Amino acid sequence: CEEHIVHMDAVETARSQMPGEEITTAASDFFKAFSDRTRLRILTALVSAELCVCDIASLLNMGQSAISHQLPILKQMRLVKFRRDGRSVLYSLADSHIETILAQGMEHIGE
Repeated sequence: CEEHIVHMDAVETARSQMPGEEITTAASDFFKAFSDRTRLRILTALVSAELCVCDIASLLNMGQSAISHQLPILKQMRLVKFRRDGRSVLYSLADSHIETILAQGMEHIGE
């Protein structure tokens, strides 16, 4: 701004539409989960199929321990869910919102 003029009507409109502190903190934590390359690769792998730790490790050419280290974070952030199938634990995306966020992020990068 060349002149210091606060447009109070615009400021008040923006203030009234901003989410509260609790929501922005939760959203910030949510998006942090996407900021790690390994977690992002796990999520993109789960777009196509339900996978176990061994599958993910093989697909990403990583150790099982590295994958297992990231999965609790993704579960805590409600980005992935799991189910037991006999002795296997299969992981998938928690819901279609996660797939949409991934797709829109990749589309944005590709523009």
